Amino acid sequence: MIEILFWIYLFNSIFLMIHEIESAYWQEWELFKMKGGITGFLIFHFPILFIFMYGLILVFQGSSEGYFVSLLLSFAGLFAFTIHMYFIKIKKRNEFTLPISMFILIGTLILSVIQGIITLYLLFS
Repeated sequence: MIEILFWIYLFNSIFLMIHEIESAYWQEWELFKMKGGITGFLIFHFPILFIFMYGLILVFQGSSEGYFVSLLLSFAGLFAFTIHMYFIKIKKRNEFTLPISMFILIGTLILSVIQGIITLYLLFS
């Protein structure tokens, strides 16, 4: 089961990284009213990407810390999908509405749910 979690985690982190690349295109820092422009946006992502990539190593090793980071990544994916659907459906923003954008967001949702379930199974079995 750890091997399955490893691959789901890897694919989910790739989907989230691709989403963050697109976020730079849409200048997401303005959407969330973040200060610092692109510089602040990039600096904000250094520790996040480090933690998530290090978490992949920890998951591979089967450590409990890896499962914790896996849950964080899963929640991050759920948050990304939810907040962007809020902006699209409620705030009527048109960022992230391209077919590829929707594919990435829906893929992130599906992978995050699967990852969360597998991680919780491993934590409590």
